[in-house]
Amino acid sequence: MANPIFTPEHEALRASIRTYVSKEIEPFVDEWEADGFFPDSVFRRCGELGFLGLHYPEKWGGSGGDFTTGIVLMEELGRAGCGAISMAIGVQTHMATPALAEFGTDDQRERYLRPAIAGTKICAVAITEPDAGSDVASIKTRAVRDGDEWIVDGAKTYITNGVRADFLTCVVKTDPSQGARGVSLMLIDTDLEGVTVSRNLKKLGMKSSDTAEFSLVGVRVPNDNLIGLVPGQGFAQLMWQLQYERLAGAAAGIGQADDILAETIEFARNRETFGRPIAQHQVIAHKIADAATELEAARALLYSVVWRIQNGEYPVAEISMAKKYVAQVQNRVADVCLQIHGGAGYMDEYRVSRQFRDARLWRIGAGTDEVMNEVIAKRLGLSS
Repeated sequence: MANPIFTPEHEALRASIRTYVSKEIEPFVDEWEADGFFPDSVFRRCGELGFLGLHYPEKWGGSGGDFTTGIVLMEELGRAGCGAISMAIGVQTHMATPALAEFGTDDQRERYLRPAIAGTKICAVAITEPDAGSDVASIKTRAVRDGDEWIVDGAKTYITNGVRADFLTCVVKTDPSQGARGVSLMLIDTDLEGVTVSRNLKKLGMKSSDTAEFSLVGVRVPNDNLIGLVPGQGFAQLMWQLQYERLAGAAAGIGQADDILAETIEFARNRETFGRPIAQHQVIAHKIADAATELEAARALLYSVVWRIQNGEYPVAEISMAKKYVAQVQNRVADVCLQIHGGAGYMDEYRVSRQFRDARLWRIGAGTDEVMNEVIAKRLGLSS
């Protein structure tokens, strides 16, 4: 039965994205994962197909669609057989550009949002530092005003798309004496003098997605690149943007869990032990039934939150619930699916091993389970 939050137009979009993924992504995933990098042309192709600006205004090259179109995109990219693609594209569409689109000037949107939507400029969001992750107010990257420019010094790490990025949506301190009120968001071109990718980081999963560590030394950034042009607004802008990131991750997680559960059901129907398919052994059938039930519950929670946002609400606690719960369910589903595969599941030739590794990041990125619990607790009046 179709979910009521999706219109016929959403379903037509879903079919289009699914065709693209099956024909232009899935056949190459194994090669890209082995290489540790997928080509930049994936961004350009997604831009050509209109996938990078589904929920952004037509004025800046987008499709002018609703919030739900972006959820459809992330869910379908999640079916690609590896999490790296959905994560990298999700950075472009839901993690590095929402604050730019919402709070940026028209000049900033023209110079950065339009090419990001076209896929001709690749972007990354630079928040985490070697000594500051979820505690954004404690970042040390400093931006000091010098006439019409800011001089930026600091370091950023765990930056998805960082190696290939043309620009960063970077979190900086413009007034260290003000705590969270001294945080700003700044658009930094990676070809500026003083911007260096100091390391291309190796990871447990998401192998074909690049993850960088940046050094920023004496980088001169025009004041015109301060998002909104007013310093000290970055913390609020970032917290707003993170809601997009969390829901995008949840949608990708649903797609990934759907993908690996379907693959596991097919495996169980064809793998025989004791003279019959393992799907006919009650213990296996019940494991799959439990996984499918949990996945359906996670999907219902996500879609409920999406529906509320589509209808003008801003349910921060429920967004955190959906992000946390979907990630936890995705990990449990991946674990069950690997177990059902037995020894084969531990081998790289079966995609379940990759999905198992890739799933683990979603309980960390965009806010750990513990950070999500803290957000929820605060909204319930349980902590200050």
